[in-house]
Amino acid sequence: MPRGVIDYKALAGPEAQVLRDKAPDGPLPFDIRKIGHVVLYVADLERSVDFYTKVLGFRVSDVYPDTMMDGGMVFMRCNADHHGVALVGAGAPPEDRAGMHHMAFEVAAVDEVLKARAHLEAHGVEILFEGRRRAGAQVAVEFRDPDGHWLEIYWGLDRVVPDGPDGASAIRPPEEWREVFSLEDALDDAPPGQDTTLKDPSLRRGRGTGRP
Repeated sequence: MPRGVIDYKALAGPEAQVLRDKAPDGPLPFDIRKIGHVVLYVADLERSVDFYTKVLGFRVSDVYPDTMMDGGMVFMRCNADHHGVALVGAGAPPEDRAGMHHMAFEVAAVDEVLKARAHLEAHGVEILFEGRRRAGAQVAVEFRDPDGHWLEIYWGLDRVVPDGPDGASAIRPPEEWREVFSLEDALDDAPPGQDTTLKDPSLRRGRGTGRP
C-alpha cells in the first residue's frame, strides 16, 4: 500500500480491533512506570559515543573496558538516571548479535521486582538473570520475550545529580559496586545509600538462590 494512505476500512476492521482489545487479565503485582533504558550493540564504540555525546548531548556515566565486557560498554545519561542508553561494542560474533542488547523497564519499589519474578515464572517465563549488576547498581530480573528480545525489570538505578560547588556530578565508584546473582543476595548486600528493605518480607525465598 502506498505511503501516506489511511486505510479506514482496515482500521475499523476486526483484526485491528482484536489487537486494540488486548489488555491485562487483571491487576498485576507490579507496575511498570517507564522504559528505563535501552542498550544497543554498535559496530564502532568510539564513533557511536561521539555521536551520542556530541550530537545528542548525552553524558558518560561509566565505562566497561573490553576486559569486563566483550567489545567494551559505555553507559550514558540524559537526565539524573545513571543511564538511559548504553552501548556495547562489537565483541560478540555477528551471528550472535542483534541491534538491541536489551531494554529495561522501571518499577517503583524493590518489592515489585520480587513480585515480577514470581509473576514471570507463573507465566512460564524463564528468568535468565536475577540480582544486581555492577554500574548503575539496580536490582533486576532479566528474561526474554516470545521473539527472543532480552528484557529487564528493575528498581534502584543510581541517580546522578550535581553535588559540588562547581556543578560536578558524583558517580558511584567501582569500589561500591555489588554484583550478586540472586534477588535475596541483592537485598542483603546493598551498596551504600541503597535501601533494599522489603515492605513485605514474605517475598523472600532465602539467600543465594540465584544463577551464577
